[in-house]
Amino acid sequence: METITRFAPSPTGYLHLGHAYSALINFEYARSVHGQFLLRIEDIDQGRCRPEYESAIYEDLAWLGLEWEQPVLRQSERMAIYEAQLAALQERGLVYRCFKTRKDIEQAMSAPHDSPTGAFRGEALAALEERDNLANGKPYAWRLSLTEAKAALGTTFSTLVYVEDTPGGLVDQPAEVERFGDVVLGRKDSGTSYHLSSVIDDATQGVTHVIRGEDLQEAAGLHALLYALFDLEPPIYRHHPLILGADEKRLAKRDQAATLRAMRDRGMSPDDLRAQLPDLAL
Repeated sequence: METITRFAPSPTGYLHLGHAYSALINFEYARSVHGQFLLRIEDIDQGRCRPEYESAIYEDLAWLGLEWEQPVLRQSERMAIYEAQLAALQERGLVYRCFKTRKDIEQAMSAPHDSPTGAFRGEALAALEERDNLANGKPYAWRLSLTEAKAALGTTFSTLVYVEDTPGGLVDQPAEVERFGDVVLGRKDSGTSYHLSSVIDDATQGVTHVIRGEDLQEAAGLHALLYALFDLEPPIYRHHPLILGADEKRLAKRDQAATLRAMRDRGMSPDDLRAQLPDLAL
C-alpha cells in the first residue's frame, strides 16, 4: 500500500515554526518512501478563517520547498458530506441533539452525580421538548452518545486501540475514549467538528500515516472510536514533539515573531529555518 501523509492547517492565522516542523516531517517522510504528501485546508470555522491566511499557507509551504498533490481538499467545500455522515449516525441512534449552553454544561459538570471521568455525558431530550426547542429556533450541537456507541460496538468497544509509530516500532495504544464523554461531532456554528471532518477526510483521501503534534495524541483514541463506528480502516499515528517559544510554551499563531512570514522578512532562508528545527526523521 502506498504511503500517504498530509498536512492540514486551518487558515486562521499565519503559519509559524511549529507548523513548518510538522509540514516538513510529513513531506520528508512521504518522500523517503516514495509516497504522497497531501495538503488539506481545514476551514470549517468560517468565523475565523480568512482567504489571506489560506493564500499565505501556499506561499509559506512553497518557500520551504514543499510540493503537494493536486487538487487541494478544502473542508468548506465538503459540508454536505459531513452532514450526510451525521445523518447516518442519527439514523443509527448514535448521536443526539444537545441544546445546552456552555453555562449549562459547566453546571452539569459540577453536579455531584457527574461522570467520574470529568467529561460531559447527556442524553436526547424527550420528543415533545425537542420539538418545541426546534420550533423556537434554539441552537443545538450534535453529540456522540457514548452509551449508544458502546452498545453498537459490543465487546469491541473495550478493546479499541490505535497504532502508534514509536522509535521502538509500531505499538497498540488503548483508545481511552471515556475521557471525552459525549463529544460534539456537529458544532452549533459550523455543523461539523474537527473530529468528524478529519476522520472522514483522512479516510476519503486514503491517508495511511497521520503525523502531527503530541498535543493531539489523546484525540487518536477518540478517532479510533469513530473509525470503528464508520467501519473504516484507521491510519497509523505518529506524534512529534512541539516547538516551544522562548517562554517554554508552545507556539501559537498570535506569536507574530515566530511566523514564517516574519522570518522571511528578516532575510531568513529555508535552510536557516531547517537548522533551527529538531531532527525531521524522528
